[in-house]
Amino acid sequence: MSDSAERETGGSFMPKFDSQGLLAAIVQHAETGEVLMFAFMNDVALEQTRATGKAHFWSRSRGKQWMKGETSGNTLAVQQILVDCDQDALVLKVLPAGPACHTGQRSCFYRQLDENGLSPIPTDA
Repeated sequence: MSDSAERETGGSFMPKFDSQGLLAAIVQHAETGEVLMFAFMNDVALEQTRATGKAHFWSRSRGKQWMKGETSGNTLAVQQILVDCDQDALVLKVLPAGPACHTGQRSCFYRQLDENGLSPIPTDA
């Protein structure tokens, strides 16, 4: 089987990092399905996540590794990692220990784009 066929349909984990050595990582609540955040992972962050069961990422703005919740305590316990067909994007299904967003919001996706700009997404009370 060719590398391309193995990557797309086989059983080998062959992550396809971009030119900066990164994979896209979508973080989703394991129980509700809510999208909590989006981040990037490099090979070290991926390995640390797999080894510890806690989500680790690469910060492009700070240029360093970080574990979600390392200062806030709002860690993300990884329950499952889904890999897309090209192996260049992941979905981390997690159980959060608190808000996922650094702003204190449950999700980083707490606003919607409408005709007037951004507005908060109504929450269920």
